[in-house]
Amino acid sequence: MIQLDHVIAQLDSFDVLHFHNGHYHFPIAELLGVPHLSTIHGPLHASEQRTLYDHFDQVPLVSISATQRLPVPAANWLGTVYHGLPTDLYHYEANPEPYLVFVGRVSPEKRLDRAIAIATAVGLPLKVAAKIDPVDAPYYHAQIEPLLHNNPLVEFVGEVDDAGKQELLSHALALLFPIDWPEPFGLVMIEANACGTPVIAWRNGSTPEIIREGVNGFLVESIEGAIAAVRQVEQLDRSRVRSHFEVCFSVGRQAEDYEQLYRHLIQARRSHSPAHRMSVHA
Repeated sequence: MIQLDHVIAQLDSFDVLHFHNGHYHFPIAELLGVPHLSTIHGPLHASEQRTLYDHFDQVPLVSISATQRLPVPAANWLGTVYHGLPTDLYHYEANPEPYLVFVGRVSPEKRLDRAIAIATAVGLPLKVAAKIDPVDAPYYHAQIEPLLHNNPLVEFVGEVDDAGKQELLSHALALLFPIDWPEPFGLVMIEANACGTPVIAWRNGSTPEIIREGVNGFLVESIEGAIAAVRQVEQLDRSRVRSHFEVCFSVGRQAEDYEQLYRHLIQARRSHSPAHRMSVHA
């Protein structure tokens, strides 16, 4: 709120305002007098979200996937801009080792239990780089911890930084992304792809927009399907996985998409017309 107060005090300094702070500025958005847009980063399927976006239906918004929009289709979506990463943040690795990796939170919607079942079924080690939030500790102790006991294939690494993710992701045969919720984006998928590592993902939320079947991974709908995908994953060209990342999910591509939206907003303000939906889509 203090940051927002500082922004309001300097409104004449800006050509465009780009908000990433949720909905706190919505009540004053139309009073700002400066072109603005808001990227929405979280899920929107809660009923109170629908009420919120029905009320503030003129605030210009950007989604991080087309699927993210589905619960509130009448909101003022200007476009969808997929996340991007610097091309030098993660490095390509052509020769993986025979193990699978899971990176994410230990929570019911992330379904680490599925990843353990898949790795166990195919007889491959699974390295788990995950955090356990306090709210998810009971779930971990009740549902996940028993799966780790006496299972020599599973190594629980814990939380890792970018360098740790580089090491884990780049040498993995594949990233398992067995989510059980409408994921708005799923940054770890493109982190893996940046290393040349394909993704085996459940067809849920944004995954059909991020994963191009047979190019940078596979989309599955069951543990049996995931097992079959693991057995095919070595057929994928890891250099093509990396190339697909560079074309579709680089930070340069993301910046170009946003620049196009900024220009649209500024031009709309100059012509005194409302800024509404564009066709910008990565």
